[in-house]
Amino acid sequence: MSRVLVTEKIAESGLDALRAAGHEVDLRVDLSPEAIIAAVAGARALIVRSVTQVDQAVLAAGTDLLVVGRAGVGLDNIDTRAATERGVMVVNAPESNITSAAEHTLAMLLAQARNIPQAHAALVDRRWERSQWEGVEVADKTLGVIGLGRIGTLVAKRAAAFGMRIVAHDPFVSTAVAQRLDIELLDLDDLVARADFLTVHVAKTPETVGLINKDRLALAKPNLRVVNVARGGIIDEVALADAVRAGKVAGAAIDVFDNEPTTDSPLIGVPGIVVTPHLGASTREAQDRAGEQIAEQVLLALGGDFVPFAVNVAAGPASGVLREHLPLCEALGGIYAGLSRTLPPTIDLELRGEVGEGDASLGRLSFLKGLLGQTSSDPVSYVNAADLAESRGLDVRVITSPAPKDHVNTVRVEGGGLAVAGTISTLDGQPRLIEVDDHRLEIRMSENMLFVRNDDVPGMVGLVGTALGDAGINISNMHIGEDDDGVVAVMVVSTDGLVPQRVQDSLRSLEGVRSVRSVRLS
Repeated sequence: MSRVLVTEKIAESGLDALRAAGHEVDLRVDLSPEAIIAAVAGARALIVRSVTQVDQAVLAAGTDLLVVGRAGVGLDNIDTRAATERGVMVVNAPESNITSAAEHTLAMLLAQARNIPQAHAALVDRRWERSQWEGVEVADKTLGVIGLGRIGTLVAKRAAAFGMRIVAHDPFVSTAVAQRLDIELLDLDDLVARADFLTVHVAKTPETVGLINKDRLALAKPNLRVVNVARGGIIDEVALADAVRAGKVAGAAIDVFDNEPTTDSPLIGVPGIVVTPHLGASTREAQDRAGEQIAEQVLLALGGDFVPFAVNVAAGPASGVLREHLPLCEALGGIYAGLSRTLPPTIDLELRGEVGEGDASLGRLSFLKGLLGQTSSDPVSYVNAADLAESRGLDVRVITSPAPKDHVNTVRVEGGGLAVAGTISTLDGQPRLIEVDDHRLEIRMSENMLFVRNDDVPGMVGLVGTALGDAGINISNMHIGEDDDGVVAVMVVSTDGLVPQRVQDSLRSLEGVRSVRSVRLS
């Protein structure tokens, strides 16, 4: 049948499934980058974990590749864009570690509360220090959960079993859903001020980088203990280390870091901070599930079937006009999430023209995948996108209508006072953003986009451009959308890299600037 190159160890049950289907499993671990390039020639599938770098050179050598599978959640080691350009599907195992991550969160919380690592180290060092390591109970304490996705919800349920009161911050979860879970929703500052323990379960986006910073930690009670098993960078490492040293925060338990692997984070070696080397998914069960799930996805891809965990589904077997518009639907979901501070209970997804003919369910799933991928720490796939939306009390209604006069096909999203629309360019086949609210524009969508709402007065383009230039940020494209009244304009700026939070704050301080939002599309 097909040769499947596997460059890192995965569960034997996954390999057996590939063999049972008649495929040749070529298991070669510990290959050098040069050896991988040589080995991938002739392979129809490549399965990796976190070490193998699947870059443009590997993809160029793999001229027969149909699919690259990552036995795990993250995709940092795979050049997904280059794979898509070559028509190579990229799949992962996004639901393999949910339970493991939730359990590790509770383990870290309890370890910090009872000083277990410190007491263990002292006793192993032949020091009996019983009186030094007095801890605190978690019963009757308030746990603040930032992000009520799948993992955050599992943590909340398990913490409630310990007798903890649960409060949460998640602008994309409805009050009704939170009430069913017996959870009180708060804004972020109130949550930090009330919590005895704080745990983070959000995606790492431009809006969440540095979410817990020096100013927010200053709101906390001195008995606050912070837990992060989500992503590095969401918590300002220097600010947290300083707060613990100064006694403004009682302690922390950290599994993820700004840069990994690392042994020199500011959080390492601080008394009162428990650290682990990104062990959230490191359980036998999670690794077994990852291997089995990735084998299932690779088998579907090799068989030409629909692959639910495909990251770049447009490279797969979807057909017709809708297939061409799936990246647009997903990108509009990401843009809508980035521009909206909260998700309304109902969002309308309007497919205008031929794109709306036939079964539009995959377009809806693509939109949800882009939307929830920006707002949830949970891995989002075509399998779980609908369930995640339902768990958050979100209803996305699909509407079809005739093609507009100025474009062959468009996709428009509206809800909660926000509307965005896009189309596929007939010139280069790339997604274009053509509307933000009532502002008409046309700009090619890019990985990093900055949206600036400003007074429609002379000089605003110069102010924004100068501020970005002074910060060393290169503008690759820009378009201005005006409203009919000529009062407010929307400036959409494509940049070569992510605009740092400090630069966004500087832009917000400019006279005439009403809002600044940064969106990063994966």
